[in-house]
Amino acid sequence: MLTLDQLDSFGANTKTGVQRCANKEELYLRLVKMVPTNASFKALEESINHNDLDKAFQAAHALKGVLLSLELTPLTELVVEITDLLRNKTMMDYSNYLEKIETLRKKLEDICNN
Repeated sequence: MLTLDQLDSFGANTKTGVQRCANKEELYLRLVKMVPTNASFKALEESINHNDLDKAFQAAHALKGVLLSLELTPLTELVVEITDLLRNKTMMDYSNYLEKIETLRKKLEDICNN
């Protein structure tokens, strides 16, 4: 069962995250459990792999909103960076970002499923 302590160890700011969920810990945890399967992760990767920076920006921006709201700090930091790069249509190799994001997404998924 997912706990705030596990998310704190992941680097999340659960205190603020729970506050944003009307101080309802159960709601916060339910929302966090949905994050690893968010379709925007796949959309981000696919869009970048197809060099569609506009769609990649849309996916990154959607993720940024979710992650900021839930205060999932490690993922948020990377997604904020990639969102800014995509907003500016920066042509570069995004594979390092995608790998780091996927590693953290999997780590969060493991935490949520234990």
